[in-house]
Amino acid sequence: MPEKDISSVLKKPRLVVRNFLARPQHEGVGAIVRRSIGRFELKYFDPFLVLDEFSVTAPAGFPDHPHRGFETVTYMLQGAVTHEDFEGHKGTIGAGDLQWMTAGRGILHSEMPAAQGTQKGLQLWINLSSSQKMIEPKYQEILSKDIAEASKDGITVRVIAGEALGTKSPIYTRTPTMYLDFTLKPGAHLQQPIPTSWNAFVYVLEGEGTFGSPQSLPVTAHHLLLLGISGDGLETWNKSSKTLRFILVGGEPLGEPITQFGPFVMNSQEEIDQTIEDFENCVNGFEKARHWSSGDPLN
Repeated sequence: MPEKDISSVLKKPRLVVRNFLARPQHEGVGAIVRRSIGRFELKYFDPFLVLDEFSVTAPAGFPDHPHRGFETVTYMLQGAVTHEDFEGHKGTIGAGDLQWMTAGRGILHSEMPAAQGTQKGLQLWINLSSSQKMIEPKYQEILSKDIAEASKDGITVRVIAGEALGTKSPIYTRTPTMYLDFTLKPGAHLQQPIPTSWNAFVYVLEGEGTFGSPQSLPVTAHHLLLLGISGDGLETWNKSSKTLRFILVGGEPLGEPITQFGPFVMNSQEEIDQTIEDFENCVNGFEKARHWSSGDPLN
C-alpha cells in the first residue's frame, strides 16, 4: 500500500497562539537553564509542568533532590550526565540518549556532569493523574542508537514518544504524550498530526522556521511556541538556507487541580503538606532517604 503523501495529512493546521523567548537563569548549583514552561508567564501547560534547556559544566550540577507526583524526561543534546538515586539506580546518559523517569510516590536523586566541557540537554516535567501520583518509581532509558528514527523529503524525526512518519516509539506514557525531535533541511515542509484534544507546543533548538501559517514570521532558537487547540496538527516550513531543528511535544490534558511546592506536585495543599511531612520524616516512599547520599561534593 503506498505511503500517504505528507502534503495532504492535515485538514486544519494549528496556529501559534503564544511565543516566548526562554532566557537563561540559574538553577541547581551553578547550572544555567532556559526555562520556558514553569516560569511566571506560563506556570503550567496541562499536562506539562516544566521545560528546561539546561547547560551545566562541572563542578556545577543538580545534587541530591527529591520529586513526587510527576515524571521527568531528560533528553541529552551534548555531553553526558550521570544519574544516581536512593534505590540504587545509577547510570550515565550521553548525547542523544533518553531517560524517562516516573517519580511517582517519591524519589531522591542527583544529576551531575559526566564529561569534560559543557553538558546540554532538555528536561521536561509531565504531570501524573491523581490515580498515578503515588505509584512506585520507574525508569525507561533508551540509548541514542535505539531511538526510533525516520526520514522523508528532507525531514528527519527522532520519535521519543508517540508516532511520526509511520514510526512509533516503544516508550510507555502514563499521561498520553508525544515527543518528536524534528530536523528539516532547507526547503523542507512538514505536516505532523496531533490528537485534537491535546495541548501541544514547539521548542526551537537551532535554525529558524515558519510555524502554523506560511505568512508567519520566522522563529529562531530558544523560542517556545504554544499551538492553539483548534486544528489537527502542526505545519512547518524551513524557508532558510540552514538546517532547522525543533521538538514538538503534545499531551492529553488531565483537567485536575494542581498544587506545586518546588519538586512536589500534587492535587491539593493537604497533599503537599503530607508530602513535605513524608520527606522530612523519611516515610511513605522516602524511607531510603534517611541514610542515602549520592556522594556528590555539592551536597
